[in-house]
Amino acid sequence: MSYAHPRSQSRRLTGVVITVVLHIALIYALIHGLARKIVEIVTPPLETKIIEEIKPPQPDKPPPPPPKLETPPPPFIPPPEVNIQMPVQMAPTITAVAPTPPPKPAPIVPTPPRVVNTAPVVNAASCDKPEYPPAARRANETGTVLLNFLIDVDGKVIDSKVERSSGSRRLDEAARQGLELCTFRPATSDGKPTRAWARIEYVWRLE
Repeated sequence: MSYAHPRSQSRRLTGVVITVVLHIALIYALIHGLARKIVEIVTPPLETKIIEEIKPPQPDKPPPPPPKLETPPPPFIPPPEVNIQMPVQMAPTITAVAPTPPPKPAPIVPTPPRVVNTAPVVNAASCDKPEYPPAARRANETGTVLLNFLIDVDGKVIDSKVERSSGSRRLDEAARQGLELCTFRPATSDGKPTRAWARIEYVWRLE
């Protein structure tokens, strides 16, 4: 339920009617060119003027051409004086040249004489045979032992060692001790006896 006053409703209705009438009048003016006429009245007419090109004044007579200048002749330069001197001939000079002495022969270095070395002579047959160890004989031990001996300048053995065993230590030791008692021919160097090592094999065989 609305409690608005009847006068306010009539005023509102009147405002709406006036707004509608103004819109209709504006639309009519746009359709019949009324707005174009208003623009034509407001805008003043444009005036156009044609301006002629201003040309510079032309002289009555052309200016005279510049005078021609003649090129002066080049200055005279005298040629330079050239003095030619003839070479003075000198008498030939004789220079004494000392003869070059022949090169001295190189000194002859004497070749040292060749040293002749001989090995010691080791012969087990020249000394007494070692005694067969009784225990090795009972055990039927046999074999070949290789011994090394250091022989002095007098032919006596001063050291010995077993190089290859016969398989029996008793036989190796008996051969080493027995052959150390022998005297061998020593090695020589340039004919003089010298100390050297020698090798000998001794065969142990049951007879």
